Amino acid sequence: MNQYALVTDIGGTNARFALYNLVTNELSAITKVVLAKNDVLLTLIKDYLIAQSVKIDMACIAIACPIGDEDTVIMTNNDLSFSRSELIKQLNLTKLEVINDFTAVSYSIPKLPKQDLVQIGGEKPDLNYPIAIYGAGTGLGVSHLINVNQQWISLSGEGGHTELPMTTAEEDLILAQLRKKFGRVSSERFLSGNGIVNIYQALLQINNQSVEDITPDIIVQKALTNSCPICLQALTHFCTFMGRFGGNLALTLNTQGGVYIAGGIVPRFIEFFKLSPFRSAFETKGRMSYLVKKIPVYVIIHKDPGLFGAGVYLQNSLK
Repeated sequence: MNQYALVTDIGGTNARFALYNLVTNELSAITKVVLAKNDVLLTLIKDYLIAQSVKIDMACIAIACPIGDEDTVIMTNNDLSFSRSELIKQLNLTKLEVINDFTAVSYSIPKLPKQDLVQIGGEKPDLNYPIAIYGAGTGLGVSHLINVNQQWISLSGEGGHTELPMTTAEEDLILAQLRKKFGRVSSERFLSGNGIVNIYQALLQINNQSVEDITPDIIVQKALTNSCPICLQALTHFCTFMGRFGGNLALTLNTQGGVYIAGGIVPRFIEFFKLSPFRSAFETKGRMSYLVKKIPVYVIIHKDPGLFGAGVYLQNSLK
């Protein structure tokens, strides 16, 4: 058996590749590729392995889409697709695991050191209870962990495509604008990079201002420098919605083991996030508020939890 395995974390915008050391449980040769419209996963993998001058016989592909038993895997937020059997044949693999990207993130959590986590509210976790994981990036990923016979098992799902309830008159107006654009409005339409833009553009329309094309990064930057009131409003709503969604997850499985926020967006403005209405929205659950107030929330600041978790998953599958 080779000492190294290939692990990937493929999202809607970027694909990350690394070598996972099955002996030391460490990542190396981490490479990020911005995905283009016509990219082929097999070609990307071959190019990566050639660049590293390494041969592997095992791989774990973590990817942002539902994973079933079908040979062909098709992504949700871009045009990338691949055949499992073709990867095995072309790469001469003895083992290939294909998992949801947030399944990979979830498997990293029991192994993450404390310095890779920032706690926002709550008390100590009770690891006899489940853990919830969610995160905003190109899309909105969701997963859970449950402890079965002293072993953490991941429950993957597509919770990002549920609906997000509104609780104020202004939020109702934002939702009404998004309905005009999308029809059915999923949680991901609020809680993603594009979600920040959607909220901002809805607020422009509510304020009878012309809608402009803008990137999430610019909205965040203007909000943090307090140079644009509507950008500040948009980012504040985003944090509120993140809290409400996370609190809903916490109630669904009574996740006293903690709630973990992954994804590339929140770590960019962690101090703003701490001071935002996030925690208040997380805890405002009516008669169940007392329950969620105890639950700790952690923002994952590890740079590559998906790659690390893919390696942990692969290693667990060998036992």
